[in-house]
Amino acid sequence: MTMLPPAMRVLEVSALAPDLAGVGLADRPIPQPGAGQALVRIEAASLGFPDLLMTEGLYQAKPALPFVPGMEAAGEVIAVGEGSRWQAGDRVIVATLTGAVAQYGVHADAALLPLPDAMTYAQGASLRAAYITAYTAIARIGQAQPGETLVVHGAAGGVGLAAVDLGKALGLTVIAAASSPEKRAAIQQLYAPDHVLAGPTGLREQILELTGGRGADLVYDPVGGDVFDEACRYTAFGGRLLVVGFAGGRIAEVRTNIPLIKGFSVVGVRAGEYGRRFPVRGAEDVAAILRLAGEGRIRPHVHSAVPLADWREAYLAMRERRVIGRTVILPHA
Repeated sequence: MTMLPPAMRVLEVSALAPDLAGVGLADRPIPQPGAGQALVRIEAASLGFPDLLMTEGLYQAKPALPFVPGMEAAGEVIAVGEGSRWQAGDRVIVATLTGAVAQYGVHADAALLPLPDAMTYAQGASLRAAYITAYTAIARIGQAQPGETLVVHGAAGGVGLAAVDLGKALGLTVIAAASSPEKRAAIQQLYAPDHVLAGPTGLREQILELTGGRGADLVYDPVGGDVFDEACRYTAFGGRLLVVGFAGGRIAEVRTNIPLIKGFSVVGVRAGEYGRRFPVRGAEDVAAILRLAGEGRIRPHVHSAVPLADWREAYLAMRERRVIGRTVILPHA
């Protein structure tokens, strides 16, 4: 077993409060793996919007206090418990509800995935949640077919950018919408979608023109609010409006006569819950993402990678919507 320090540094939420008032660094004992578990040295932990919401108790999952935040990470297995299918030296992706923003963590075998050889730890930490959400929505629930048109709202965010990348890999015509010129330029440079449009409003006329009046076959919407309202006006007959979230703040409503007359479906997407209810399909979706990543056909974008001591800046950048893709914390930097 690798020689370990006497304690590890973690980010800890000790109280639920606004403005990160209940969050700070702490020292904890390094846990030891039990049966069917592995001890992972965390090299990178990725932040998503749920991690911010959880610091104020605003997310649907409410861990007992105190807790270590972070739902996804990547690192190296350094010790295993009896019967574990992993071994020391394995590079892994960690999927968890809490515990990622720490120097070490013990995780059940089932919570670990192999990190593709071509990916860095920072990329691996940014892969699972965003791309599984995108794949479950677009490929599994949306049943996207090559050549169909996909519109992605909030295309510069973590889940939005993953949808742009995945849509191109699946052979779709991708229209990305983002709010600022800087974000639109970054999206174009990173993934070269077929069109990049200014949002959040004024999309209907542009999309109808680009599609010859037909509209979008699939709309991937993690924003909600006014953006969702407008999507109801440009989703094609037979199209699928995929509800991924409401990062814009307002939970939109739709009068049922609109999808009835226009002939499109409004479908909610909870990728994690989908995988739990349909574990075989969920495992297939995870395998598909790992295969695409291993082939280099999808590439998570890391906006920045910051030392653990700079955790506050990482959270603030996410809250202020300055992040394109994912921000990653490096626990050992």
